[in-house]
Amino acid sequence: MHLTRLMTATAAAALIAGAAQAQDAMTPAPSTPSEGVPAAQAGASARASTQVAPAGDIVETVQASGQFTTLVKALEATNLVGLLKDNSNLTVFAPTDAAFAALPAGELDRLMAEENRAELQKLLTYHVVNAVLDGSKIDGAKGPVPTVAGENIEVDGSGDTWMVGQARVVQGDVMADNGVVHVVDKVLMPGSVPAAAAASPAADAAAGADAAAGADASATYEPAPPATEAAPTGMAPDTSATAPAQTSAMQPIPDTPENRAEYGEPLSNAGQNSAPRGN
Repeated sequence: MHLTRLMTATAAAALIAGAAQAQDAMTPAPSTPSEGVPAAQAGASARASTQVAPAGDIVETVQASGQFTTLVKALEATNLVGLLKDNSNLTVFAPTDAAFAALPAGELDRLMAEENRAELQKLLTYHVVNAVLDGSKIDGAKGPVPTVAGENIEVDGSGDTWMVGQARVVQGDVMADNGVVHVVDKVLMPGSVPAAAAASPAADAAAGADAAAGADASATYEPAPPATEAAPTGMAPDTSATAPAQTSAMQPIPDTPENRAEYGEPLSNAGQNSAPRGN
């Protein structure tokens, strides 16, 4: 009981805490934004055995389809059903039953075991983005997107077929009442995107400010400006504009009784006067 409550509280905190930083890291295409799923993607959808149709909220939609019985069972086991029903502006990359069946032998049974429910919850929330990423934002764009699990997924809409990590989007833009579902043909695994691909701290801070201000999650997102590069190691900053002139200090001091009294005897003969010599 305590484990179940803890997992539910953790997932709720992840949703509320603003995992909607996501889209700042995606690079939009330079061309005119697409008006929906590209032709090649529509063709992939047409090859799917059964088209998924909206049937209420996200949970009701996947339940009604009949292709996501394993996903629904896993959501129920981890108490994530309520979270996906009660929150709005979500994106779910939904693996089909065939995608779960393609996991290594015994892996699904291991994940569904009571003692591994926390790991299963993280895997499921790795398929959820706390913002709406519909076709107009994915098509022609590519980049890492933070998930509710706290790790990035790599979304690539630059090709003929949209990709999420190693999974293909076989049907996109199933518009549920509280977000969008994209059907994928593989289960996404946390840890598959290197940490270096994450959004910059500046992008994260900007996204957090937008979320705190109640920014519209369905807005078009622009890439964050690149962070200023630090000077290479060993390169001193240029202070020529502010440093005082040092020209006079670089000249030898004449060897005179007054200068000897102030500075002492010279360390070299550079400032001494020599008497002329004859031949």
